[in-house]
Amino acid sequence: MTKPKVLISDKMDPNAARIFEERGCDVDVITGETPEELAARIGDYDGLAIRSSTKVTAAILDAATNLKVIGRAGIGVDNVDIPAASAKGVVVMNTPFGNSITTAEHAIAMIFALARQIPEANTRTQAGEWPKNAFMGVEVTGKTLGLIGAGNIGSIVAARAQGVRMKVIAYDPFLTPERAVEIGVEKVNLDDLLARADFITLHTPLTDETRNILSRENLAKTKQGVRIVNCARGGLIDEEALGDLLDSGHIAGAALDVFKTEPAKGSPLFGKPNFICTPHLGASTTEAQVNVALQVAEQMADYLVNGGVTNALNMPSLSAEEAPKLKPYMKLAESLGSLVGQLAHGNLTSIAIEREGAAAELSGKPIEGAVLAGLMRQYSDTVNMVNAPFLAKERGLDVRSIRHQREGAYNTLLRVTVGTENGDRSVAGTLFGSDAPRLVEIFGVRIEAELTGHMLYIVNEDAPGFIGRIGSLLGEAGINIGTFHLGRRETGGEAVLLLSVDQPIPESVVKQACALQDVKLVKPLAF
Repeated sequence: MTKPKVLISDKMDPNAARIFEERGCDVDVITGETPEELAARIGDYDGLAIRSSTKVTAAILDAATNLKVIGRAGIGVDNVDIPAASAKGVVVMNTPFGNSITTAEHAIAMIFALARQIPEANTRTQAGEWPKNAFMGVEVTGKTLGLIGAGNIGSIVAARAQGVRMKVIAYDPFLTPERAVEIGVEKVNLDDLLARADFITLHTPLTDETRNILSRENLAKTKQGVRIVNCARGGLIDEEALGDLLDSGHIAGAALDVFKTEPAKGSPLFGKPNFICTPHLGASTTEAQVNVALQVAEQMADYLVNGGVTNALNMPSLSAEEAPKLKPYMKLAESLGSLVGQLAHGNLTSIAIEREGAAAELSGKPIEGAVLAGLMRQYSDTVNMVNAPFLAKERGLDVRSIRHQREGAYNTLLRVTVGTENGDRSVAGTLFGSDAPRLVEIFGVRIEAELTGHMLYIVNEDAPGFIGRIGSLLGEAGINIGTFHLGRRETGGEAVLLLSVDQPIPESVVKQACALQDVKLVKPLAF
């Protein structure tokens, strides 16, 4: 039997190559090639192990005639064209938890550097000055640290901060009261965190929900003299507003390891008082580099030799026999999870996944993983069907999978119900013709719709003329409507409109829709 061939195209710990060889793969280590050179070579390989330097574009994938798996030693996969890889049937894996400790420690280091103004003091001392009286720092002991995001990395930061006697408060939509007690933090809302925190550190991915979470408006709500640290993702902070508030003295200091545009060679923050920056070093320690290299080699070798799938970003953990039958259910499950995740308000405490009819006869774990992946994707950009259950457990979510043998109105049905501080919210879907996923109920309202692309969800009073008003508004904004889906609880009562559009809906149009007569809620959706 021919051994699978693997190419390591970026610098990686040499033990990764050893693991591939020990597990039955032939491996070549060839780094620093141009895209043209890689395209000419890649057709010989079954696996490609990369870090951040290699760009796996559609052109590279077109030339990768034998490629079965791409393994990214690290979290981010911005350098991989995942849709193109999926179209080619290439599995894309990453190692989402291999550098958590390293990133958390970098954030803690930034907190201390800000508190004692270490970089500037070092520079002036080495320049021959002795500016002992120029730097009046602050103690971190007894200060309040505000975490925006209390997942894997955030919880490690909390533990380290508590070790130096900081009080830790946290804002995270998925943080349950039980999990907050477990990691020793106080769960708060965002406004409360902004008003109380002496230090704020971010540990959330960049999603539509978190983009610009520290906007100019929110930065203005912070406590006078706050210090802000971001070792998570660029784009979470309005950098121009941050610079203005550093100038004014409202913000006493800021430390960024990530920027909206990287490499950051012209940031408005450069030269600001008590501003510290590093060039995206959060994951850059010897230990982290070793961990992610070994993990990606183990995952890829297991897939190539045994067919095992771990931490895949574009496929579930499935056996070859289950995959064809489960595929349409996985799509339905992920869409329902994404829908309820985008629409449910308040902190989530539980999630129930119910299967009835034909769905009840299928394996529940892959369907559960798909629902959780759709749900958690609103809050994590590294989630997949393998690590989504771990992330849900980490946040203290009570996950239940329920199999009903009863016969209902549909031959097959999936129902997803989340518990929130505002009560339970439920959505349900079925398959048409055995392979076409459809939404059939949303929060108690019967409605039939395909969940795809960009959509707009509207709750309004059932009154004549509303459809014309919303149609005119979108038409005047140059937004083409693909489909209309209508439902209502009762005549003249609350109605639901779910429509698909050809492009993202600008925030200004959403605000205009909110102002229309009879409208209660407007929410853009993306699938």
